[in-house]
Amino acid sequence: MKNQRNLLIFCIIIGAVIGGAMTRYILPLTAVQTSAKQPSLSATNKPLYWVAPMDANYKRDKPGKSPMGMDLIPVYQNDQTANGGAGTISVDPDVINNLGVRTAVAQYQALHTQINTVGYVTYDEDKLVHIHPRVQGWIEKLFVKAEGDPVRKGQPLYNIYSPELVNAQEEFLLALQRQNARLITAARERLTALQLSESTINELEKSRKVQQTVTFYAPQTGVVERLKIRQGFFVKPDTTIMAIGDLADVWVEAEVFARQANQVKIGTPVTMTLDYLPGKTYRGKVNYIYPTLDTKTRTLKVRLIFENALAEFKPNMFAQVALHTGTNQQVLLIPKEALIRTGKQDRVVLALGTGHFKSIAVTVGRYDHDFVEILSGLSAGDKVVSSAQFLLDSESSKTSDFQRMHHASKTTANKKTTQSLLTEKENKPSQSVASATVNGTVKSVMPANRIVNIDREAINKWQRDAANVDFIVADNVDFSLFTKNAYLMFTFEVHDDNFVIVSAMAMSPKTNKPMGDM
Repeated sequence: MKNQRNLLIFCIIIGAVIGGAMTRYILPLTAVQTSAKQPSLSATNKPLYWVAPMDANYKRDKPGKSPMGMDLIPVYQNDQTANGGAGTISVDPDVINNLGVRTAVAQYQALHTQINTVGYVTYDEDKLVHIHPRVQGWIEKLFVKAEGDPVRKGQPLYNIYSPELVNAQEEFLLALQRQNARLITAARERLTALQLSESTINELEKSRKVQQTVTFYAPQTGVVERLKIRQGFFVKPDTTIMAIGDLADVWVEAEVFARQANQVKIGTPVTMTLDYLPGKTYRGKVNYIYPTLDTKTRTLKVRLIFENALAEFKPNMFAQVALHTGTNQQVLLIPKEALIRTGKQDRVVLALGTGHFKSIAVTVGRYDHDFVEILSGLSAGDKVVSSAQFLLDSESSKTSDFQRMHHASKTTANKKTTQSLLTEKENKPSQSVASATVNGTVKSVMPANRIVNIDREAINKWQRDAANVDFIVADNVDFSLFTKNAYLMFTFEVHDDNFVIVSAMAMSPKTNKPMGDM
């Protein structure tokens, strides 16, 4: 037994000596070979340029910071795919199907735009008559009692006593008595200028009696728009006694924003609806465009005219107006849902075929309910992504190889797993990790990529409302918890603009308590 133990110790010592010798001679050889190959790899992978993570069009020839303060990302020759160059990403067909990626073709067609605005019914001012006396005097009798009263053409409005009218009548009678044609004509014209009706003048000529009070009549049919006097008032020529508005036609004054003014022309078709008359639609045209903008609202007024034979439209009514500004001109259109608006830039995601996608900048023009006009950046026949494009755009704009969206059967040699993301963050103690705990309902699951879509609740400490968000589930978290419609309480952290769930617990949606406590 003692000899066997001595033999075992001797073997261990011999093994250690041999291992040390191999380490002394083999490891330096390996280091030399590695250092010899390194320059070749470095030369092959020399960055072509650096790009901003959130803006693929922001490029620089050396490292630095993006306008948002993020580190620029290097772009290598290997990233320039044959399908689209920098920013082109490749997505596995299974992932495309799971994401529900849909595409649409950019094509030329007419853009049927319309401007939805509001309008107000008002009187036809071309037929709005203001009643003023031509003399001063006293209103002896008022036949119209209130605003809104209907009147007919030729209907008595008021009686007035005026010394000036009495003198004018006496001069006419004196001219008749003298039978002086010139004086008769002058006196008659004066009575006409003082707005005495022809019948009143003829009655005066026939009776040869001066009327102390003179009756004045309505010049047109309509309604009393303003009534500024009452019986017994003393009036002067500058007094507005009343106004009569004709409601056979009405004006509708609509307002459009200054940026839309160039789309509206005289004759532009219009449809109008009123809450007062539900289910009815009225059609008209733009009759006039006002030459100035309102100084307070910075809007431009346009005038519409509608017939009102049935007296359905009442002045000061509120109306919904749609101005149909589209033309038959053929323009390049894509679905509105395909456009990504970032505030500083408009983008679309091109579908290049065979699972390749690329985010590009475009210049947009007009909109309608479903489509948007593309002025530059696309050509007819180009395919654009109309659903799930935000996730694709995020990856493409970072000039990523999009590996985290590859199918599980792909090689994992170059994958950056969620666990490696956490490890990298832990190795940077100078940077704090943003994290939050919140409840949510699972909407969809992609097990192959450990990605889940969750309707999370509001995050009060960040002042964030409830939202639908895609999360990555860390490798150390039980993925079996994430089933469709499961209600969970989970904690997530933000790593390199990714939301990574680091812990989760099943909850009861009714009591908001852990399932184990029920």
